[in-house]
Parts: sequence; C-alpha cells; structure tokens
Amino acid sequence: MTEVIVLNGGSSSGKSGIVRCLQACLPDPWLALGTDTLIEAMPASMQTSDAGIEFAPDGQVIVGPEFRALEAAWIEGVAAMARAGARVIVDEVFLGGADSQKRWQKALGELRVLWVGVRCDSAVAAGREVARGDRVIGMAESQADVVHRGIVYDLEVDTTHAESMECARTIAAHVS
Repeated sequence: MTEVIVLNGGSSSGKSGIVRCLQACLPDPWLALGTDTLIEAMPASMQTSDAGIEFAPDGQVIVGPEFRALEAAWIEGVAAMARAGARVIVDEVFLGGADSQKRWQKALGELRVLWVGVRCDSAVAAGREVARGDRVIGMAESQADVVHRGIVYDLEVDTTHAESMECARTIAAHVS
C-alpha cells in the first residue's frame, strides 16, 4: 500500500492544486506537506541570512547550511509521520536534482513511495506565476526543467493543458 506520494515540479507547475485534488479524491485521509510548509515554519531571519534561504531577484533560489540542516530534520520528521501510519503527500521542488531525491529516498527507506513528476511548459508556469502575485518573477521559468534532471519517477503528469483534478485522478489510479 502506498504510504507517501512525492510530487516534484517547479514553482507554479500546479503541484499544490493537484495535492488538494488528491486529498479530495483519495479514499483515505492524506496529509499535505511541502517545501512551502517548511519555509513558512522557519523564522523570518532564515530569509535574510546567507546560511538560510535566499530568493534572488532573477528567481534563483540559494540555500545555505542552516536551511539544509533544518530541511534534513524536516524530511526525517515527514518520514517518521509516515512510519507512524499517516499517509503523506509531499509537494517538493528538487532544486538539487538527483541529490534532492536521494535525500528523500534515504529518509523514506522502506516506505512505499509513489514518485510523481509534475511538468508544465515554462511559459505557462511563468504566466501562472505572474497571476499568483506571490512569487519572485523568473522562478517558474528557471525551475521548470532543472528540477527534473536526474530524477526517476514512477509517473509523470503535465499541467500545461490538463487540469489539477485530471492529474490527481491519474495519480490516484497508481496509488495502491
């Protein structure tokens, strides 16, 4: 039985919408946790320190050692919740490519994980980014392809033309 669903995709690719739809269409309750959850839980000083996380004016995201340390603890905590019986959907952005996936694989260990790539044409994601108004312009375009490099998925969905619910139903069909 699938215990964790990891959605990986760039900013404004549609992951959060898919997560909400998955929670609505999967028969059991699933917790939704993601990179935004982690960042929101961190003190504001983490976004003003070289050791934390920086969102550059061009959309680049730069992470420092204090962010990595907190992220590692958070990943272990998410894995512990899944081991304790909570089903978890993770909304992630693998800025480190394959290394990011390896960190999650190590923490999740023996848990049954469904790895899902969420793709979206960079121009479409950039348009969503502007419409959202809460992201640094350029982040969606800079992340659209790089987050998928070296990642091995069980399934991929593309939100360029597909709605969140359609993608969620495709993913749900692979959850056992």
